[in-house]
Amino acid sequence: GLFVDNLVQLLLLVTLCGSLCGMHGEASALLYGRVLPGVAVSVLAGNAFYSWQALRLAKRERRLDVTALPYGINTPSLLIYIFFVMAPVYRETGNPEAAWKMGLLACLGSGIIELLGAFFADALRRHTPRAALLSTLAGIAIGFISMTFLLQIWSTPLVALVPTAIVLITYFSGIRFPLGMPGGLLAVVAGTVLAWLLPDAWTGRGMSLLAVRDAWTQAGFHLPRWTGGALMDVLSLPSEQWVRFLSVIVPMGLFTLIGSLQNLESAEAAGDRYDTRSSLSVNGIGSILAACFGSCFPTTLYIGHPGWKGLGARSGYSVLNGFVITVICLTGTVALVDSVIPIEAGMAIVLWIGIVITAQAFQATPRAHAPAVAVGLFPAIAAWGATLLFGAFALAEGRTIQSLIEANPAMEVSGFLCHGLIVFERGYILTCMILAAISACLIDRRFAAACGWASAAALITLLGLCHSYQLTDNAVDYLLVFSDGRDGAILYRAHGIAVGYALMATIFAALALHAHALNRRNPATDLPSDP
Repeated sequence: GLFVDNLVQLLLLVTLCGSLCGMHGEASALLYGRVLPGVAVSVLAGNAFYSWQALRLAKRERRLDVTALPYGINTPSLLIYIFFVMAPVYRETGNPEAAWKMGLLACLGSGIIELLGAFFADALRRHTPRAALLSTLAGIAIGFISMTFLLQIWSTPLVALVPTAIVLITYFSGIRFPLGMPGGLLAVVAGTVLAWLLPDAWTGRGMSLLAVRDAWTQAGFHLPRWTGGALMDVLSLPSEQWVRFLSVIVPMGLFTLIGSLQNLESAEAAGDRYDTRSSLSVNGIGSILAACFGSCFPTTLYIGHPGWKGLGARSGYSVLNGFVITVICLTGTVALVDSVIPIEAGMAIVLWIGIVITAQAFQATPRAHAPAVAVGLFPAIAAWGATLLFGAFALAEGRTIQSLIEANPAMEVSGFLCHGLIVFERGYILTCMILAAISACLIDRRFAAACGWASAAALITLLGLCHSYQLTDNAVDYLLVFSDGRDGAILYRAHGIAVGYALMATIFAALALHAHALNRRNPATDLPSDP
């Protein structure tokens, strides 16, 4: 399952770098000779550490059920860096190598932010309600894991529904298959057999020996090479050529840090408590290694630890995944694997991970905090909707989102405000956490803490990390406080939202002072409850 997840990232990486960054034909040497070997270094190093970390925890606590933290390429960063860093450079220069070098800088910047953030993240984790950390993951699990693969499963039912049935039987009913065969492995085998045996017209998959042969021709052995010189080439450019991308790099680095922190909390809720600083530090080091050996894409702790734990994964699955991904990256056989094993065969496993994460958000938090978990889902669901909006307009090749919003800022699509959707989607990882934290604090009547979270929301919004955006045609990007924005773009600075958060903080502060005054007069007195 984790291998399938990583394989999807590799296939996405190869496809997008080829189509948007010019890394095809002769320039594909950048992909297979530099980027993928760099991915191998970062993925193998991180998976090896987290496997060792799990072994150490198992030995210390004398347990046999410890599961390593899942780890791999960060999907949001992969997409954002290609669309908003590498692709623009390629369009401006027509040079795939220039796009690759700028991607290296973006990856390095993200890794540095993750590494530095590891030293204060533990304090944030201690003071953040669990509902705030887990609800964000649940929102991502619904929109970007479960829903994505669910739609693909029902689009290729003859290949994917049988593996789905096997996975659900295994993990909902707890039934063991003959010879002790793992349900996940059986699902992949069944899906692969169906894809090869059934006619292409039935499956829509198009498995063929010719495709396998063509994919084999791309194979070749490529060792990682140091790319410090390429990074220095970028830094030696006039600063205006790379500083403009900090508006992308800084938010993504922070979101990766927060996401990894949330995944650590998810692992603890499942029974495996890992040290925050070392876990996040290695996460950042993995991204730095990626940049130094040719990959443009940061790594991260993956969502899904409870799901892998439920599948029976322990410490070995992590290093095994790292080893297999390394072999594929160093030998250039990404396309070969895809031509033999249909990705639909393993989708049900990833769907199951999304289900487990969503369920955990409600099961591993106090029952009273269930409304807070629900509130934390909304920004992530908005982000999923915005992704559909952006993708549909990009494919339509007609009018753009920018032209429609300029003509009518209150434009709706099926009753949903486009501007509001983009505003709520920007920085959704932080917004999910903050809204859920405020809700949990209000449920517990910790008004001072709610005031602190609302104040943080006001500051973060003012800095441009949430809600602000710049829109050019169909491309939406962050708009940081000191950024002038792109020429001709719609610029939205969310000052009104920042003021709104500040007013919320003021109300919560007043309630905190009122509660404090009541307690001083009569320690047994509390604010009246609603009937």
